[in-house]
Amino acid sequence: MRREVIEAMLPYFSQGGFNPSSLHAEGRAARAALDDARDRVAAALGVARRELVFVGSGSEADNQALLGAARAARDRGRHVLSTAIEHHAVLHALDALRDDGFEVTLLPVDERGLVDPAAFAAALRPDTVLASVMLANNEIGVIQPIAELAAMARGRGVLFHTDAVQAAGWLPVRPAELGVDLLSLSGHKFYGPKGVGLLYVRTGTPLTPLIHGGGQESGRRAGTENVAGIVAFARALELAVEGQPERAARIGALRDRLEAGLLASVQGVRVNGGGAPRLPNNCNLAFLGMDSESLLMRLDLEGVAVSAGSACTSGALEPSHVIAALGSDPEWHRGVIRFSLGETTMPEEIDRVLALVPRITAELRTKGEV
Repeated sequence: MRREVIEAMLPYFSQGGFNPSSLHAEGRAARAALDDARDRVAAALGVARRELVFVGSGSEADNQALLGAARAARDRGRHVLSTAIEHHAVLHALDALRDDGFEVTLLPVDERGLVDPAAFAAALRPDTVLASVMLANNEIGVIQPIAELAAMARGRGVLFHTDAVQAAGWLPVRPAELGVDLLSLSGHKFYGPKGVGLLYVRTGTPLTPLIHGGGQESGRRAGTENVAGIVAFARALELAVEGQPERAARIGALRDRLEAGLLASVQGVRVNGGGAPRLPNNCNLAFLGMDSESLLMRLDLEGVAVSAGSACTSGALEPSHVIAALGSDPEWHRGVIRFSLGETTMPEEIDRVLALVPRITAELRTKGEV
């Protein structure tokens, strides 16, 4: 977390840590802090405060969006449209909808990781009630044409959700400009705390709650609000929005230098998602004939933290469903490494990686650890 975010949330673990539903003075003070945070998030996103639902994570936001919207619309139809490269929070929620009797269509992507808008339009059916396409992919960083897809869906009376968890802080994320009905965010992706997420719900969008209990969040998400986390979420989002263009330009230049240097110095390397618009902090590379685990462990021993795919699933070190969806030869699936740059990444760190990776890959190939 950013220092400013920690400072904003600390009082709500102690003297400000009361239940915002309580009517005593301390509870009213907590409610005032919660209301202020909601107003600040609404301003940062350009939406109405009543359109915001604070939840426990990006995964919960995705589940609430898909399960809540589809179930609320089940009398109109039971078809849901999505893509093969969504985060597992979406894919597993779609599995739950299948168990509920919904039919789910997963659109393929091209070799760059992009959805074909024409294929999306063709897949919309009279009984389609919901479409969900992520704004930016968590593994390869590819940015989808969400405004175009959402307009198609809305023109057919289909609700549209986008998982924007990876995008905040790197792209402008304003639901009205994207034209979406539902949008998911997670605080820890833009230097806020873990354990607090947000679901934007456009006014008039029907939504069945997942969590039942008290009447918090206008009856859409029961449970005593995480005041400290929500205050921190608001501060982190403000800072993310304020510095977004400059941050994206600086980190994008470092990412480009990293990619160009590795492509020039290591044989058998390619960029996953290359040729498509991508998040500026994402560098996902495939090393032909290499093994992701060997690369990851050698880099880890050198103090370089990378991923073999999504951080949510990389413990299994299995071929990624996202990489497989690109349609490349399976030999390119085994040696995938994702470098994630951040606000604190400095040029000297890029220099160090550019010196390390050629040596490590050469040693692994010499020893046959591929």
